[in-house]
Amino acid sequence: MTAIKDAVVLVTGGSRGIGRELVAEAYARGAAKVYATARDPRTVTHPDAVPLALEVTDPDSVAAAAEQAQDVTVLINNAGASVVASFLDSPVADVRREFETNFYGPLLVTRAFVPVIERNGGGHILNVHSVLSWLGNAGSYSASKAALWSQSNSLRLELHPRGIGVTGLHVGYVDTDMTANIDAPKADAGQVAAAALDGIESGAYEVLADDLTRRVKAGLAEDPAVLYPQLAQ
Repeated sequence: MTAIKDAVVLVTGGSRGIGRELVAEAYARGAAKVYATARDPRTVTHPDAVPLALEVTDPDSVAAAAEQAQDVTVLINNAGASVVASFLDSPVADVRREFETNFYGPLLVTRAFVPVIERNGGGHILNVHSVLSWLGNAGSYSASKAALWSQSNSLRLELHPRGIGVTGLHVGYVDTDMTANIDAPKADAGQVAAAALDGIESGAYEVLADDLTRRVKAGLAEDPAVLYPQLAQ
């Protein structure tokens, strides 16, 4: 288990949405330092955060960030893209772009920071998945998040003997600027961030942050028609 108090945390995509709330919650729990990454670090607004430029799909940018943040003990892979490309009708380049950000991006960042966390005595990684990791309703986005979920499960096995835990955060719609035009129940971003950090501190393998996510996870053992009622029409 990894305490957030006195930890050095890095949050990718830390300037907005859930990422911004994760930065604030880490400081509220006594983190010694929180790196908040963004493509443009000037967009980081938390007064105590350490802004850090990072493009998760660019290996050189990832390497530069790891070089600058050699004291990290907790890595939160939050940055992501929502292209929602159709597998049949969208350009394949759109599908690739989603995977580059949502699957390969966290992989590049994790590979860069695992040696750092290990040198600092071990710690924790949190990957932000989605309820759509378990639902195919959103095309390439669903597939990329499902792949990230699988990546987290494999990394957990690889990193356990190296003193690094891995938690996956699953959540449905969250009340942020990205979902402002969506008319559906939404989780509070601050509450999601708190649940995520609770998961890190308790060593949870997964955090199911809302009722929708808990229902969908429970339904995975059922016939696919339970999760996809349109198949019965």
